[in-house]
Amino acid sequence: MEHSIPVQPFWLRVLQFPLSRILFLGGTLFYLMAVNNGYLEQYKGDPVRSLAVTIGTGLLAIAIYVGYGKFIERREVNELSLPGMGREWAIGALIGAGLFSACVLILFILGIYRIEGLNPWTFLIPAVATALSAGVFEELVFRGVLFRSVEDLLGSWISVALSSFVFGAVHLVNPEATLAGAVYVGIEAGLLLAAAYLVTRRLWISIGAHMAWNYSEGAIFSSVVSGGINDPGLIRSSIEGPELLTGGSFGLESSVFALVLCTSAGLIMMIIAARRGHIVPPPWKR
Repeated sequence: MEHSIPVQPFWLRVLQFPLSRILFLGGTLFYLMAVNNGYLEQYKGDPVRSLAVTIGTGLLAIAIYVGYGKFIERREVNELSLPGMGREWAIGALIGAGLFSACVLILFILGIYRIEGLNPWTFLIPAVATALSAGVFEELVFRGVLFRSVEDLLGSWISVALSSFVFGAVHLVNPEATLAGAVYVGIEAGLLLAAAYLVTRRLWISIGAHMAWNYSEGAIFSSVVSGGINDPGLIRSSIEGPELLTGGSFGLESSVFALVLCTSAGLIMMIIAARRGHIVPPPWKR
């Protein structure tokens, strides 16, 4: 007896194609991220409302991502499955906070980063929403959609390079962006966050690392976050020194210390991912 395999509708096959995924799913999530950023600007000074809106839009973005995976791609969305989420997020948070703290420690030892006092603990609250927004939306868009789609077409290594380039380029729209800062972010963060995904082929480590880096940078150490607006955090500080070391107006992501530390951490995680067999070869080697 012959069993025929049902042919999927043409429109479904179109939506399953990686480039369509980038266009439709990535575009939708990017739009949601822009909407959420608009609300964060509107509700600046009201951290409770900012956090509530970010949680709501973040959950909507996750639901859309999971729904697209289940009903369009017809697969299990393992990269966002809940078992192990807390442990992996915590590992990522330790990586992100640890790397940024190491950068600050080096600058402190060199006398470039100076602590002038402490602000009230309430200065820690406003950055929660912005860190959550960056961690969830940017990881869904750049690692969950862009990286995974390019990887399906061209393999992991080309996807790391291309997604890192795009990730760095989008930071050029920030108010105090610099070309050097965008290049540094593309190299250090693009590699680090792609590797964080590849280690487990799940998004929780990269989400945790992204959130913790941004939160540590702004809310704790009062540094500029990726060329954005510099709001004061817990530690009242001043940074004076060569732009190569301080990152200048873009923030510490554009510091040579961040470049070396984050790129090194990314390479280590990439080696771990390769040893686990998580690297997808290019199409001509499959």
